[in-house]
Amino acid sequence: MRVWSAWRPHAGADVRASVVVFLVALPLCAGVAVASGVPVELGLVTGIVGGILVGALPGSSLQVSGPAAGLTVLVADIVGSQGLRALGAVVLLAGLIQIALGLARLGRWFRAVSTAVVQGMLAGIGLTLVLGQVYLLADRPQEGNPLANVAGFPSTLAGLSGDSGALTALGVGIGALLVLRLWKHAPARVRVVPAPLAAVLLATVVTAVAGLDVDRVQVQALLDVVSPLTPSGLGDLSPVAVLGAAVTVALIASAESMFSAAAIDRMHTGPRTHYDRELVAQGIGNGVCGMLGALPMTAVIVRSSANVAAGARTKASGVLHGVWLGIFAIAAPALLGTVPMAALAAVLVQAGWKLVAGIPVRTLWASSRSEVAITVVTVVAVLCLNLLEGVAIGLVLALVKAAVQATSLHTRVREEEDHVHLEVSGSATFVRLPQLADTLDAVPADRPLTLHLPEPERLDRACREALDTFVEQRQARGGQVEVRTPA
Repeated sequence: MRVWSAWRPHAGADVRASVVVFLVALPLCAGVAVASGVPVELGLVTGIVGGILVGALPGSSLQVSGPAAGLTVLVADIVGSQGLRALGAVVLLAGLIQIALGLARLGRWFRAVSTAVVQGMLAGIGLTLVLGQVYLLADRPQEGNPLANVAGFPSTLAGLSGDSGALTALGVGIGALLVLRLWKHAPARVRVVPAPLAAVLLATVVTAVAGLDVDRVQVQALLDVVSPLTPSGLGDLSPVAVLGAAVTVALIASAESMFSAAAIDRMHTGPRTHYDRELVAQGIGNGVCGMLGALPMTAVIVRSSANVAAGARTKASGVLHGVWLGIFAIAAPALLGTVPMAALAAVLVQAGWKLVAGIPVRTLWASSRSEVAITVVTVVAVLCLNLLEGVAIGLVLALVKAAVQATSLHTRVREEEDHVHLEVSGSATFVRLPQLADTLDAVPADRPLTLHLPEPERLDRACREALDTFVEQRQARGGQVEVRTPA
C-alpha cells in the first residue's frame, strides 16, 4: 500500500513514458536479434527480462536495459563459431562475472576506461554493423567479416541489375532509411511515434498493400524458441572459448551500461545511479537471460534517453515497458512475420551509423590528437581483427599514453643579470634522465643558481641522484646553489 501511495502521483507520467519506450524498444529488439543471427523472439525475451527484472532492481532509477546494437558483432561471432547453444552458457557466465564485479565494488572503475578506446570500440562496432546490414537492405547475405564485406560490394552491386527481387528489397530498405533520417522534420503530433517504429510500420504497410515479394522476418512460437540452459547441453562446448567470450561480454556490457548510466544521470534531477548495485542488477539480468538461452543485455542509451524525454519519474516506467513487450510477445508475435527484413536492416544501419557519428572528431582533434590516434587505431583493429583484440590494442595504447603523461618532465632555465633559476616540474623518472641531464649540462655556471624542484615523491632515485650530483659538483667548484621544494 505504501508503494502504491508513493507511486500514485507519478503513475500517469510513468505509464505514458513506458508506452513510448515500448514503441522504441520493439523494432530494436527484433533488429538486434536478426543482426546477431538468432530468432527475433530471443531479442524480445531479453527486452522483457531487462524491463521487468532489471528495471525493478536497485541501481539506476531511469535507465532501461535490453539487447543492444553494441553487442551484435560479438554475439554473432559466438553463435557463428560455437553455436546457439553456447550463447546461453556465455551469457550466464558473463552475468555471474558482472555480479562478482558489482559485489567487489568495481562498478565505478568501468568509467575509468579511456574514452578514446570506448569511442573507438563503439565506432568499430557501428561500422561492422553498417557494412553487414547494407547487404540485407537488398535481401542479400553478407560476405562475412567487415573486410570481406567491403571487398564484396562491387560484385554485389553488379549483380543487382538483373535481380528484380533484390532491387525491390533495396527500394524498401532505402525508403525505410529515408523515413529514419527525415522523421525529425515531421509534425510534432506525428513524431509521437518513434522513428524506428514509423520506418518499420510504413515499410510493412507498403510491402503488404503493393504485394511486394521481399524477405520477411521469420517468427516462431515463443516457447518453441526459448531453450533453457541444461547441463546436458554443455558437454561438447569448449570451456576456454566459453570463458573467453563470457569475459568479453561481461566487460563490454558493463562498460556500456556504466557509461549509459553516467549519461542518463546528466539528463534528469532524480536519484543518482548506484554503480555497484546497477552492475549487480545487470549481472542478474544476464544470468536469467543466459538460463533462458537469450541475448545478453546492457543498459541502452536510446531507450533510456527516450524514457527520460517522455517524462518518466520512477523505475516503474522501465518495468512497464517490459510488461508491454511480454504482452506483445505472447499475444501478437505473428505481426513480426509481416515485417520486411530490409526495414529491420535499415533500422540497424541507422543505429550503427549513430555509433560512428557520435564521435566528436573535431573536438578531439583540437584538444588531443593522440586521443584521435588511439580511437582510429582501435576502430581499424576492430575491423581488421575482432572486437576483443581491437579493444585490447586500444587499451594498451591508452596505457602507454597515460604512462608517458605520468612521466612527463618540464624544465625551464630562466636567466637574470646576476642569477639563474632552473625550474623542474612534472614527474622526473628514469626514462626522463637523458632530458634532465641535457638541461643540467646547459645551465650557466657563472652565476648563483636557484633550483626549483617538484615534490620529493615526483622524483625517482635515478633523477634524485643526478640532481644531488649536479648540486655537489657545482658547489665543489665554488658555485652557489639554493634548492627549493614545495612547502
